[in-house]
Amino acid sequence: MISKAAIVILFAGVFMSAACSSGDGSHENAARNGSPSATRSTSPRPTPSPTPLPALSLAGIFPPRDLSPLKLDPSRVRTLIATGDVIPARYVDVTIRNQGDDFLYPVAATKDITSGADLTVINLEAPLIDDCAYHDSGLVFCGRPGITAAFQAAGVDVVTLENNHIANHGQEAVQETIQHLEAAGMHWADRDTPAIMDVRGVKFGFLAYNGVEQPLDRGLMIAQIKALRPKVDVLAVSVHWGQEYVRIPSAVPPVADDNPVEIAHLAVDAGADLLIGNHPHWIQAVEIYQGKFIAYAHGNFIFDQMWSYETRVGVLGKYTFYDDKLVGVEFVPTIIENYAQPRLLEGEERQAALDEMKAASEQLAAGLAPTESPANAP
Repeated sequence: MISKAAIVILFAGVFMSAACSSGDGSHENAARNGSPSATRSTSPRPTPSPTPLPALSLAGIFPPRDLSPLKLDPSRVRTLIATGDVIPARYVDVTIRNQGDDFLYPVAATKDITSGADLTVINLEAPLIDDCAYHDSGLVFCGRPGITAAFQAAGVDVVTLENNHIANHGQEAVQETIQHLEAAGMHWADRDTPAIMDVRGVKFGFLAYNGVEQPLDRGLMIAQIKALRPKVDVLAVSVHWGQEYVRIPSAVPPVADDNPVEIAHLAVDAGADLLIGNHPHWIQAVEIYQGKFIAYAHGNFIFDQMWSYETRVGVLGKYTFYDDKLVGVEFVPTIIENYAQPRLLEGEERQAALDEMKAASEQLAAGLAPTESPANAP
């Protein structure tokens, strides 16, 4: 991916110049995810922070804490943005066609913020195929390869390919999707293929899994996280999971048998630093578990679900790392207009979306808190 410059350090309000170099991933990615524009970083591995950094807490996320008093060294700050569901199919594609095949239309109102991070990651929930036919209904999705121009404009670096729609047109369509992504200079990850990106000496690893309409292989996930852990400094895991249209993550047999909370905790216990969840189409609770961060669902980002306010709203998750430590989290609410284009929410609507997320997070935390038995009560 082409280097990004003049990124904004989240929360600190300090501007710096940053060059993101797409790096030397696993041997699979070296062969299958290689980008002609990628350069190998020669920066040293990060050194420990000179002073203890404050631990993350919900109180420091809603609202996001100000990092400027910490006087962080700008050269050691790296930012990652994750979005909600990206499904350039059905009425998203119809709208693009109606706009004269303007593939940049879906990202026109948000590309400045998504391209302003060191790394931007999306979950692509539709194959990109040359013969994607006009379709304005149904649950068999596809998008046209031209949407990669939108991803480039939005600064997308990593595309995860694990969900219940990526194979709607078969495995050949998945392979064609990978070819289009690679031709556009993007890295990708699925259950078998990690992506590794080097950001000025800090290696970010990405894995992806799907637990919707198929069982999630817990053993495989744990083994792969443990295998990737020593190769990277920050390990992010994208998971498609859980019940749709609810605020609190939960299982919904037989569609999604696994409880997202159990899966997330297993991933953290195995070595994950950050869990990036999607599929419910609503923004959901977040959790801090063993000092690691779990975002259970970012809602919708680019999708055509205009039929309810809740499905139109999503958040951009902005994750700020100091060296390899996550020190700041901020959520930027968006709302979908005209079936295809998210824009930033403002004012009372913006705050209401964040308040919903905070309330759900507090409810989840209360439900997970250990209860003291009467026999041990004081």
